[in-house]
Amino acid sequence: MRRYNYFPGCSCSEGTGVAYGLSTQAVGKALDIELVELADWNCCGSTPYGSLDVMGSTCLSARNLALAEKADGLDVVTPCSSCYITLNKANSYLKEYPELGSAVDEALAAADLEYGRGVRVRHLAEILSEDAEPDVIRSKVKISLSGLNVAPYYGCQLVRPRLGSDDPECPQSLDSLAESAGAKVIPFPLKTHCCGASLIISEESLALELIRKLLDSAQQNGAHCIVTACPLCQANLDAYQSRVNSRFKTNYSLPVLFFTQLMGVALGLTPKALGLEKNIVSPMKALTPYFLSRP
Repeated sequence: MRRYNYFPGCSCSEGTGVAYGLSTQAVGKALDIELVELADWNCCGSTPYGSLDVMGSTCLSARNLALAEKADGLDVVTPCSSCYITLNKANSYLKEYPELGSAVDEALAAADLEYGRGVRVRHLAEILSEDAEPDVIRSKVKISLSGLNVAPYYGCQLVRPRLGSDDPECPQSLDSLAESAGAKVIPFPLKTHCCGASLIISEESLALELIRKLLDSAQQNGAHCIVTACPLCQANLDAYQSRVNSRFKTNYSLPVLFFTQLMGVALGLTPKALGLEKNIVSPMKALTPYFLSRP
């Protein structure tokens, strides 16, 4: 069993991505991956805060990294693309900017912590596509998702700037995981385009147009569902479909799943274990045939 320090982040622990957190732990267990939640973790600072206060946000992230290093030094794994970017950014800044690093070390010392820059931050999609390996996943699949057309949506944070091994312009990790589950990956040229992120609050018209383009591309290419690795992307594409339909006179009803939910179906897990009832656009019409075929 592989073991990692697990950083759920605010969205996946109690926020809009709670189904992501549930399905992450369920899929991890099914694949013999132990995700040990980091004790006493705090908000990573998120990307908006980092743009306003580099010192403050770096301290927040550094505290989590110091806790992980103190615990056992294992890789820190997060399912949230924003947390992934923010924690990695802090790791880089601490090494690249000595003055900032010294100030952060002083702040950590006040809390009886120190960070030796030895922890690696990884995204859950990277763990499952590289450490678990497609062949291992296929061997554990109980229900092939054959016949299900999937549009893997990466968003703009998971692969940019380049941190892992995936290609920033044409990533393949989610494609590979969906195929491991037996699903068909459809052409989706907008797979790394922005969904509007938090602009849905301040610039709703702009964000809704970006969401519409993504939904239209997926639907036009024959997708039965979209799968994503980002809680904010999932929330925008799922929760705002009705708003898009109202504004643009469309009739989208496209389920937007976390990739862990999709994998969980193939691994034979229950809808409740995967938090499928928490999705706004119900995925059950597309997924019920596969649940009915469970042995």
